[in-house]
Amino acid sequence: MNKTLNLIDRDPWLEPYKNAIVGRYEHMLSKESELTDNGQANLSDFATGYLYFGLHRTNDGWVFREWAPNATQIYMIGTFSDWKEKETYAMQRIGNGKWELKLPADALHHGELYKLNVHWNGGQGERIPAWATRVVQDDITKIFSAQVWSPEEKFEFSKTPFVPTTDPLLIYECHIGMAQQEEKVGTYNEFREKILPRVVKAGYNCIQIMAIQEHPYYGSFGYHVSNFFAASSRFGTPEELKQLIDTAHGLGIAVIMDIVHSHAVKNEVEGLGNLAGDPCQYFYQGAKREHPAWDSLCFDYGKNEVIHFLLSNCKFWLDEYKFDGFRFDGVTSMLYYSHGLGEAFVDYNDYYNGHQDGNAICYLTLANKLIHQVNPNAISVAEEVSGMPGLAVKPEDGGYGFDYRMAMNIPDYWIKTIKEKIDEDWKPSSIFWEVTNRRKDEKTISYTESHDQALVGDKTIIFRLIDADMYWHMQKGTENYKVNRGLALHKMIRLVTATTINGGYLNFMGNEFGHPEWIDFPREGNDWSCKYARRQWDLVDRKTLTYHYLADFDSRMIEIIKGEKGFQATPIQEIWHKDSDQILAYKRKNLVFVFNFNPSKSFTDYGFLVEPGAYEVILNSDAKEFGGNGLTDDSITHFTNFDALYKGEKKEWLKLYIPARSAIVLRKKE
Repeated sequence: MNKTLNLIDRDPWLEPYKNAIVGRYEHMLSKESELTDNGQANLSDFATGYLYFGLHRTNDGWVFREWAPNATQIYMIGTFSDWKEKETYAMQRIGNGKWELKLPADALHHGELYKLNVHWNGGQGERIPAWATRVVQDDITKIFSAQVWSPEEKFEFSKTPFVPTTDPLLIYECHIGMAQQEEKVGTYNEFREKILPRVVKAGYNCIQIMAIQEHPYYGSFGYHVSNFFAASSRFGTPEELKQLIDTAHGLGIAVIMDIVHSHAVKNEVEGLGNLAGDPCQYFYQGAKREHPAWDSLCFDYGKNEVIHFLLSNCKFWLDEYKFDGFRFDGVTSMLYYSHGLGEAFVDYNDYYNGHQDGNAICYLTLANKLIHQVNPNAISVAEEVSGMPGLAVKPEDGGYGFDYRMAMNIPDYWIKTIKEKIDEDWKPSSIFWEVTNRRKDEKTISYTESHDQALVGDKTIIFRLIDADMYWHMQKGTENYKVNRGLALHKMIRLVTATTINGGYLNFMGNEFGHPEWIDFPREGNDWSCKYARRQWDLVDRKTLTYHYLADFDSRMIEIIKGEKGFQATPIQEIWHKDSDQILAYKRKNLVFVFNFNPSKSFTDYGFLVEPGAYEVILNSDAKEFGGNGLTDDSITHFTNFDALYKGEKKEWLKLYIPARSAIVLRKKE
């Protein structure tokens, strides 16, 4: 049991909550033992529901199974039965709430549509099976149906096992449908052919794909899931998604998906809202059933069948599609009975006051154990805002087992700073504290903005900085003060965020080059237009515009981070900050990072105490190649100056010319 206290050993402030931390760990162990006491060797053996439930081709026909304990009768209906109930397709009870149907080989054919007609005491209804792996929508009626999916040619993944590069993890967050230039819904194939090369060129080593699990409303960004085992058919076929993933692996790019286990869409016909006359078959009873802010339903993480469903869902995506892991959405909502709404989370008691959902905490810990049993190299990331201790700590140390947690404080800080402070009030001490404020024993994913900041109702950093002037002054030669300021700060904000990581960095597609405007998915209010649900790649491709400066800078920044072995694990040492000058300097390994956030003052011979030697500039945000003024000669080698006062400290003065609103990266020469 002492192993579970490593979390406390690392943070003595957790000592008063020892019983809660140990109790959560013991709860997880007890549940794990309960789930695997029927002969399964481990959680991976337990989480194979997708191989049992749903529709499967067998050697001599078909077998279909569903868990529906409240049902009195179930029929499979579809194009093969003229959508009518027929005894041939009547399912049979086989115990423990399970139903089964066996059919000859010629009873179903690839591509046919089907649903279940479920009867219960007092009612009946058409339903899409909970374990359906292929769900499609009719273009005319807009009705969703499950689809028999058994193509003659199965996709074969490359035989060489893929191992993600995580030193550091550099994530390109993306959405298949809105990834194309054209005003339409993009496809898996188009993403593979047109976008993957862009990711490679930009230097990122991981893509995080949103909206993979099938969702009835496109505009939900994929967060109101109806069919948890079905890859969204609006983007293409399962084989095309597999080919995309396999191709990405061949290019050295890991592929993780946004997985939504924090809630489910309310829909009853398409989703799990009322599969068989029991609205709580998958969801909590009473007031806990509905999410008060998301208009959705909350899973009952204390029910073993639900745990089986969700754990099997994790393994399915790893096994069937070879995803390299997950970014778990809405973890804060899962952890607290309040869903984190209206909570301030000001001290540790807020994490151990009894208002936490122990069942959800147990599930998340089991999910992470399972994921790493299935694939020891898998990546799991928690989207969590409350700061719950131990989220990205191993279960055996008292944590929840995620590999990373999202540094959600950072984008909030940048938004607040840009909105509320004039440039003269930007304090380097505050900036440095914010980008390095994290639990030392937990790896994080730092980012300046994600898709959240790009949605209608919010603004991206570039839009906050430049706003309407983007429409008139992004052509080279027409830049005004607002544009030049925006370009300069956009680069500096990203550089200070990306170079202070302790795990990984994330960028939402297009934001690296300052994609204009917001994301607005097709909806009735915009006449179902895709005009703002796409990426205007031509802006960065056209060298007559200034967008490519930002993309070029971002690519060079990523190249530098990747070029230093062990970069993210290297301690960050602050060299200097002076808020009155708005100057910040810090080092990692042999790299020195210098920022002048001052909007008007440039400094000559500004000195820092560093290790003696010669330093060369390897990146300058003010260089002309990145749209800057080019006020310094970066070909010069900078030699440190001896000072007898610091002889014993082995430090000398590095004196630099630092233009206003610029940043430079220097490398100490061997």
